[in-house]
Amino acid sequence: MSPYDQGVSAGEPPAAIPGARLLFSLDPGVSYLNHGSFGAVPIVVQRAQQRLRDEVDANPMRFHAGNGLMDRIVHTRRHLAAFLGADPDGSALVPNTTTGVSLILQSVRLESADEVLLTDHGYGAVALAARRQCRRTGATARTVALPLGAGDAEVVARVRAALRPGKTKLLIVDQIASATAVALPVREIAAAAHEHDIPILVDAAHVPGQLPVEVAAIGADFWVGNLHKWAFAPRGTALLSVAPRWRRRIEPLVVSWEQEEGYPLNVEYQGTLDYTPWLASPTGLFMLRTLGWEAVRRHNAALASYGQRVIGEALGATDLPHPGHPDVAMRIVPLPAGLATTTPEAHALRARISEKLAAEVQVNAWGGRGLLRLSAQVYNRADDYDRLAEHLPQLLSEWRR
Repeated sequence: MSPYDQGVSAGEPPAAIPGARLLFSLDPGVSYLNHGSFGAVPIVVQRAQQRLRDEVDANPMRFHAGNGLMDRIVHTRRHLAAFLGADPDGSALVPNTTTGVSLILQSVRLESADEVLLTDHGYGAVALAARRQCRRTGATARTVALPLGAGDAEVVARVRAALRPGKTKLLIVDQIASATAVALPVREIAAAAHEHDIPILVDAAHVPGQLPVEVAAIGADFWVGNLHKWAFAPRGTALLSVAPRWRRRIEPLVVSWEQEEGYPLNVEYQGTLDYTPWLASPTGLFMLRTLGWEAVRRHNAALASYGQRVIGEALGATDLPHPGHPDVAMRIVPLPAGLATTTPEAHALRARISEKLAAEVQVNAWGGRGLLRLSAQVYNRADDYDRLAEHLPQLLSEWRR
């Protein structure tokens, strides 16, 4: 697949999935084109979680201290792991991908001569966590640049060349990058890292529910992905998968009563943590399957491509980066040069678009360029993107002044 949609030929938008908009409680006055940031919880999942909250508050002692909570957590974990093709005995439920990353950074036990290798497509909070752990241990965090639009072979070659056997203690790569919406060839990257026995952590925050995945087949030492973005789970639901040789070394960020049980229970049980998002998450998967997951993926990817085309045309963009996988439902449109080149500027522009155009998008500063990121989900329609394309050029023109 070409890394670029040369000629921006996304064609007509896909047919809407009947009734899908009614499954969500989103504000009908806002074009919500940023599912990738926080997801959107379907009404049926909200209700399932509320029933669980009601159960907790009806008898907190019974819920938290009764004999059934851990069994319910294990059952849920096995259900989610099966959906993702992960080993349930090597998986743990965690609140989000960022938590899983910090847990792994703590568990690999960095020393002063070590380094953590990241890419410049990585999520900002992950980079912050890596740098903090490096400061604590005297290790070094280093970044390898991957050009936007690079093919899989070039990506693997650049990462392989950046590895330092004997020094690189951990490699962190995204399966789908947040800022650039690029799908990276994580299986091939993992194989390259393992040539030198370098462990790899895959940040798959955007993968569950967006891409078909067999976690075990990737071969990563650590893999963590959110289910509250694209798998319709309540916010606060993610799955961490750990390869067998690392499981005994996993140290939870908080020690609680299941500590002696070891991984994964010592990671999952955190006393009075709110477990209702996890326990309600299978309802989200049920809804995804009821809609038809393949149909959802096709719809979302096609609609994201359409949105990228019409907004790209409106802004005069010619080279529109393709995410590198046909099912990715996020696309980026490079903004005119000089706009949103820093993170504060990107945040300010995103807020202005929300305020003035009643549209929620993501704006990222990456590589000295502002990138507008669009998502597509079953509740979106082509006219959401058409309206943004109609009014965004004027807003950006005024923003420049």
